[in-house]
Amino acid sequence: MAHGGQRRAAAYARMAVVTSSDCLFCRIVAGEIPADVVHETDATLAFRDIAPKAPVHVLIIPKAHHADVGALALADPKLAGDLLAAAAVVAKAEGLPEAGYRTIFNTGGYGGQDVFHVHAHVVGGRPLGPMLAG
Repeated sequence: MAHGGQRRAAAYARMAVVTSSDCLFCRIVAGEIPADVVHETDATLAFRDIAPKAPVHVLIIPKAHHADVGALALADPKLAGDLLAAAAVVAKAEGLPEAGYRTIFNTGGYGGQDVFHVHAHVVGGRPLGPMLAG
């Protein structure tokens, strides 16, 4: 485990965070699975997507487990705001605001969500084309 992962795991152990032991992103927060972390706060973690769809593709997650953005917004509006603020910080750090970028939340199976721990995708670095195909 990388040094940052050890610090994250120690902080995670002290937090009263609702997690799921079988959740990929909860395991990343706990430091059990490595990630290329680009930004971290007490409440959020941002790391590069392992299968990027653009030159910049960063995932931002709350450290607490919430299934999707709707569940997060209803349960903890402040954390939802923290998640959006972290997305803005990441976009700026990656040099995206001038040319433009997308912040995407996939919700549910039809929405393309495949990890059921809310996460924002910050995607940019090239023209992204139409919002939906066909």
